[in-house]
Amino acid sequence: MSSPRSATTRGGGRAGRSVAPQPPVVASGTESTTSLTREQRLELYYWMRLTRSLEERLVNLYRQTKVVGGLFRSLGQEADAVGSAYALRKGDILSPLIRNLGSMLVKGATPLEILKQYMAKSDSPTRGRELNIHFGDTERGFIGQISPLGDMVPVMAGVTLTFKMRGEDRVGLVYVGDGATSTGAFHEGINFAAVQRCPLVVVIENNGYAYSTPTSKQTAAERLVDKAIGYGIPGERADGNDVIATYEATKRAVDRARRGGGTSIVELMSYRRKGHAEHDNQSYVPEGEIERWAAENDPIDRYIARLLNEGVGAEEMSSIDARVVREIDSATDIAERSGVPEPLDALIGVYADPPEEKPLWFREGKRAAVEENERPEGWGTYDISGDV
Repeated sequence: MSSPRSATTRGGGRAGRSVAPQPPVVASGTESTTSLTREQRLELYYWMRLTRSLEERLVNLYRQTKVVGGLFRSLGQEADAVGSAYALRKGDILSPLIRNLGSMLVKGATPLEILKQYMAKSDSPTRGRELNIHFGDTERGFIGQISPLGDMVPVMAGVTLTFKMRGEDRVGLVYVGDGATSTGAFHEGINFAAVQRCPLVVVIENNGYAYSTPTSKQTAAERLVDKAIGYGIPGERADGNDVIATYEATKRAVDRARRGGGTSIVELMSYRRKGHAEHDNQSYVPEGEIERWAAENDPIDRYIARLLNEGVGAEEMSSIDARVVREIDSATDIAERSGVPEPLDALIGVYADPPEEKPLWFREGKRAAVEENERPEGWGTYDISGDV
């Protein structure tokens, strides 16, 4: 599935059968229209390197049985998460998936809390009670993810509808995989957002597989971005392994939403070089496919070549690499010293405080209205006579 650098659509295109993903032929120094400064370009490199190195550290901890639960990696997809999140402002909100650790880091999540969360420590964001990066912080701008495919699209439609109703200059971004575009939640959520003209950007990460199912086995659409025409919204496809192309495509969609242009789709073409999780041996992947993508289309290798071509010194990137190692080493040492949760910690935040409330409490002080309008007691309504 060869992916062009960038292509726009208002829909259309013929339906066809997808083939096995193929790395696109790209040039490392392709011209772009972005106005990112030298500092910002190096920052993009930092976030991608931090994402990959942090996940590599988690793999080491996983093999030492220090990670509780599954481990989900974004190897080969760091550019699409980092580049898209970088297009947002501080007040904007994004909803990540399990392979969007990079987007959470860009929005303010720290390696320390990521490590503690995966290791189920007592002082982790969810106090050891949730899986991997299933946590959120609306102050920093990311909402805790849930596992059912596509379900965060209607959630983010609601979130961004509040932005519009309040007249706030804010945008929401939600990630979905190629498989999620075939779910009812995706359809209903994006259709609602489109009709309401919510300031929402829906990023489709097309990495070729929905767990073990190739894209061609779960949809007849040749280009997922073409689904935008069915909702009457703009769509754009970009090379998700090019962090600059990803940033630019997402920035156009974000700016459009902020101007009142409503919802849009950005399809990012990428590839998942690891299985659904560490336990997945990827036996369903054709021989040589993973190695071909690693050799020809690694997002970090491509970006290093681009930066060198633009005059950035190798020593500058080496300095960033060393900084990443120091930060992850320090975070790992702290996380490993953290304790495990106490048994009773499992009860904190589960039940309401106070733990119970009187039935129909909202009718207190409204006795006259209830007596005039309530159905007879014989119809099964709650007897309020002793409550007011």
